[in-house]
Amino acid sequence: MSVVNQAGKPPGLMGVKHVIAVASGKGGVGKSTTAVNLALALAAEGYKTGILDADIYGPSQGMMLGVAEGVRPQSDEEKYFLPVSALGIQAMSMSFLITESTPMVWRGPMAAGALQQLIMQTKWDNLDYLVIDMPPGTGDIQLTLSQKVPVTGAVIVTTPQDIALLDCKKGIEMFRKVDIPVLGVVENMSLHICSQCGHEEAVFGEGGGERIAQEYQTDLLGQLPLLASIREQTDKGQPSVISEPEGRAAQIYRAIARKVVASVEAQEAQAVKAPTISVLND
Repeated sequence: MSVVNQAGKPPGLMGVKHVIAVASGKGGVGKSTTAVNLALALAAEGYKTGILDADIYGPSQGMMLGVAEGVRPQSDEEKYFLPVSALGIQAMSMSFLITESTPMVWRGPMAAGALQQLIMQTKWDNLDYLVIDMPPGTGDIQLTLSQKVPVTGAVIVTTPQDIALLDCKKGIEMFRKVDIPVLGVVENMSLHICSQCGHEEAVFGEGGGERIAQEYQTDLLGQLPLLASIREQTDKGQPSVISEPEGRAAQIYRAIARKVVASVEAQEAQAVKAPTISVLND
């Protein structure tokens, strides 16, 4: 069993105030793009931020942050990894430890063990927020995270289409079963905007994210349009918040970041107000 200190945190996480898990019930909904832009948006809002790429099978944050192939994290006393600095945030990913062409042909317990090593052996430097880019699904890695890391809350990413919403529900239920608060839902690809005429069309359906948020009494944090620029900027290692800070997508990501912060602060305030019960002798 791994050693967790008295504060309930692995030693490397002692410098982290809040941990935000960004997750999805299925792949292909833009979870990693949301995670990196959320981390960069939190940094743009003035918070010291890091990102942990927990997608062991398909780590992508290295490329999304423009970290060159072959960059490796330095070590501290040969005991901890020191996060890589990229675009103003701290980052750690399996992609920093392997080559781009190395497949992770591992069974679930091995992948969960690799994530546990990243969690236990990464030494973050005084972060306000650590964003964790989760792999899709509800398996071993998600359970490892909930057991080993004091997660402040989760952000669920979906698209409006019915099949994605079905898996979104499973993601919300999973976090609630392990007592991790769901801070809200981000709906990607909510509208397609024609680059020629500006016509907007809900090609994947509409209102799905809002329905899920209402059903589970959580917040709809934001709706991202289906823009080629979001994909192009991220592929180039310059996500929207960095490459086009005044653009529509960047402003939405920053609004999402502000809502996440507000939700965390409300959660903390509620905890402070919780009554205490004292038993006195008659």
